[in-house]
Amino acid sequence: MSLNKVVLDIRNKQRIKPSSLEYPCAAWTGVDLLDSQEIATLTMIFKTSGCWWGKAGGCTMCGYVYDSAATPPSDAQLISQFDNAMKKASDFDRFIVKIFTSGSFLDENEIPLEVRHSILDVLEDDKRVSKVIVETRPEFVTDETMSDCQSTLKETLFEIATGLETSSDMIRKNSINKGFTFDDFKKASKAARDNGATVKSYLMLKPPFLTEKEALDDMVNSVFEAADHTDMFSINLCNIQGGTFIERLWERGQYRPPWLWSIIEVMKRVKAERPDIILASDPVGAGSKRGPHNCKKCSRDVADAIRRFSVTQDISVFDHVNCECKDLWENVLELDEHTFGSAILD
Repeated sequence: MSLNKVVLDIRNKQRIKPSSLEYPCAAWTGVDLLDSQEIATLTMIFKTSGCWWGKAGGCTMCGYVYDSAATPPSDAQLISQFDNAMKKASDFDRFIVKIFTSGSFLDENEIPLEVRHSILDVLEDDKRVSKVIVETRPEFVTDETMSDCQSTLKETLFEIATGLETSSDMIRKNSINKGFTFDDFKKASKAARDNGATVKSYLMLKPPFLTEKEALDDMVNSVFEAADHTDMFSINLCNIQGGTFIERLWERGQYRPPWLWSIIEVMKRVKAERPDIILASDPVGAGSKRGPHNCKKCSRDVADAIRRFSVTQDISVFDHVNCECKDLWENVLELDEHTFGSAILD
C-alpha cells in the first residue's frame, strides 16, 4: 500500500465540522522583520474548498485540510472572510498581510480569480500595507499568475510562501508525501523572482521516519541547498495534528516531535557559515507532548529564545540558554539511529 493511500484512508475517516463561512478559520496579529526592522503582521487563514493535494491524500503531518469548508464558500463569503480579518489591523499604521488558505491562494479553485483581484486591489489601495505574503503550492506559481498579481500590487511588496519542507526529494516523497519535487520548487521560485516577487520557503524539522540527527542535518543541508532560490526560511517544527498519519505513529510510540535544542543547533550552524541567510521559527505547541519540546523545566524559555532570534537574527540570544536536558538530547543524537524508528523518550 502506498503512503498516499494510507494518508487518504486516515483522512476519509475524519469529518469537517460545519461552521460560518463569513469568517476566516483564524486571524491574528504578530511581529515580523522587514528590511531588518520589526513590523506588525496580520495573518489570516481563509476557509476555502480546501487544498487539492490534501483532498487527494496529502502530507503526512498536515491536519489543516480539516479547516476547509464543508461546502465551498461563495465569492461574497470569501470577501467577507477577508473583511472580517482586516478588522484586526484597524489600529495599525504599517503592517504586513499574510494570507493562508490551508492550501494555495493562487489555486483558482480555492480563491477564484475575481476574488483574488478584489483582495489584492484592497491591499494595494491600503497604504498601510507594506507587503503581502501569500501561501501556495509551486504548481500555481507561473509567469502568468505572477504577472497577474503584480499587475495589481504595483507599489506593494509581494512574496510567495511555499512549503518546500526539505531539499531532499527522497524525504519529501517518502516521509512527507508532498507531491512535488525540488525542481518544481526551483521553477516556481524563478517565476516569482522574474516577476518581481520574493520567495519564502517553509521547511519541516523532523518529518516521520527520520532520527533526530538525520532531521537536524537535513534542515542544515536544505537551507544551504535552497538558499539560491529563497529570500528567507521559516522552519516549522513538526507537531502532532489530529487526523494525520504522524498522529497514528505518535499514538503507537513510533514518533516523537523534535527537540527544541535541534532547531537552535540548526540556526547556529547556518549562521556560522552563512550569516546573511534569514531564518525564522515559531515553535507551535512548544512544551506540550504533541509539540516540539525539551524537558518541562526549560521548554518555554527555550521556545521564547527561538522566537527572539527569529525577530532579531541575533544568535547571541542563545548564549545563556541552557538546561540539564541538553546532555540528554546530545545522547539522543547518538543513540536514536539504533531504535528502528521508536522514540527513545516521549
